[in-house]
Amino acid sequence: MFTTAHKPPYTAVIFTSVRPVGETAQVDGYSEAAQRMDELAREQPGFLGNDSVRDENGYGITVSYWKDEHSARAWKQVQEHLHAQSTGRKKWYKNYSVHVATVNRAYSG
Repeated sequence: MFTTAHKPPYTAVIFTSVRPVGETAQVDGYSEAAQRMDELAREQPGFLGNDSVRDENGYGITVSYWKDEHSARAWKQVQEHLHAQSTGRKKWYKNYSVHVATVNRAYSG
């Protein structure tokens, strides 16, 4: 289910990544950490929702939606999230990028 469009403006944080595939990728703690980050993000002030997908080749994209840029920046600094970011850079991702955007128009059908 996609996140419902919210009343703009709001901030979108677009995280794209490439994970290793195969047996090692299934036992490295990533799934548990991803689930925990989803739970933790939902507790943060200004969180509006997120959409996330990953394909069989390890390519993934997660878009989190925030009331404003201040809320998105605050999420980036949550201690448990900082730890997950560090582990991701060292262990979970072959490559990643982050884009932060202001949504000026949104609709859904």
